[in-house]
Amino acid sequence: MAGHKESKEEPGSPLTPTNSSLEPAEKKEKVEKTIERAKKLRKRGQYDEGIDQLVDALKLGVLKDRLYYRLGNLYFDAEDFDRAEYSYKRAVEENEDHVNAQHNLAVVYRKQGRVSESVKQRKKAKKKEMENPKNPDLTEEEKSYARKFAFKLMALIVGGLAGIGAIIYVISLFFF
Repeated sequence: MAGHKESKEEPGSPLTPTNSSLEPAEKKEKVEKTIERAKKLRKRGQYDEGIDQLVDALKLGVLKDRLYYRLGNLYFDAEDFDRAEYSYKRAVEENEDHVNAQHNLAVVYRKQGRVSESVKQRKKAKKKEMENPKNPDLTEEEKSYARKFAFKLMALIVGGLAGIGAIIYVISLFFF
């Protein structure tokens, strides 16, 4: 259904002969626009067109992890699980912290009946997700609140332990 055909450069495609002289920021912008177009094509079920555009954008050499991830999504929706697997693996090679690619690779393994690999991959994805939370940045107010909360919690724990120690000491005076 979604085999990739050799793409021909069109005026609307992200890669044109002058792209080799583009600045890195311009390449990144072109790739981001291509990713947005591919998302829209995916929603409309036009997988081959989205795949062609993303493959062309890979030639720019920027944001490769995101491009491979999006390619994997298109291949997955087109039920081409072998190519989806390859794309997600390449996304992870480009960026080992790409949690969504790791998760989707586990889903592909499950679809292929490779349950043990799916479980292992899902565990890897979960571990990466815990190591690299999505929004780790806190405002100064949130940091201040967290510090105050941690201090109060620590004081409560230390006070509780001291209280328990005092009770044990008093009891030991009467019974031992």
